[in-house]
Amino acid sequence: MKNRLLLILALLLAIASANAENIDPQNTDNQFAYGENVGWINFEPGLTDTGALVSADKVEGFVWAENIGWINLSPETYGGIINDGLGHLSGFAWGENVGWINFNPNYGGVSIDHYGRFSGWAWGENIGWINFNSQQLSNMGVKVCVINYTDLKTLAEQWLSTGTADLKPDGTVDYEDFTVLADYWFDYCPGGWPL
Repeated sequence: MKNRLLLILALLLAIASANAENIDPQNTDNQFAYGENVGWINFEPGLTDTGALVSADKVEGFVWAENIGWINLSPETYGGIINDGLGHLSGFAWGENVGWINFNPNYGGVSIDHYGRFSGWAWGENIGWINFNSQQLSNMGVKVCVINYTDLKTLAEQWLSTGTADLKPDGTVDYEDFTVLADYWFDYCPGGWPL
């Protein structure tokens, strides 16, 4: 019975880490969009099973706005946010209290640059425009983790000192971990990225 409980716990932790968000990699509060009619929208609400997970083909998860509640970026029946691989977003998110939010309206659109910074505008018929431009949001804005030279530096430092950069969780830090880093090079960090 104890072994089964441990196995179930390990599986739950693996699932939770697989679905973890990858927003605001440096924990500098770069996780907010703003709507004049709805206030701040938090793309990293802090709960383990919430937040936005950006990949090369989609954006999924749940984000939180104090004034309007949860917004689903990947509703199952319709919509969902699509990433074209170049950082141009399209599709629709759903908020139970506000309806559909268009990430690629005729005038605006949301995109992500190669540094992981979101920019542009989304539109909700019931809530108006949502601003993703970090320079207009007092240097806040939404930023996603992109694997780059900073991760390479961190991997090398941890490899040489503490051995905690085990990207391929096999208990050792070696060339296989470097291969994992190379596979994601200039791509969005997978959920739960340790660097």
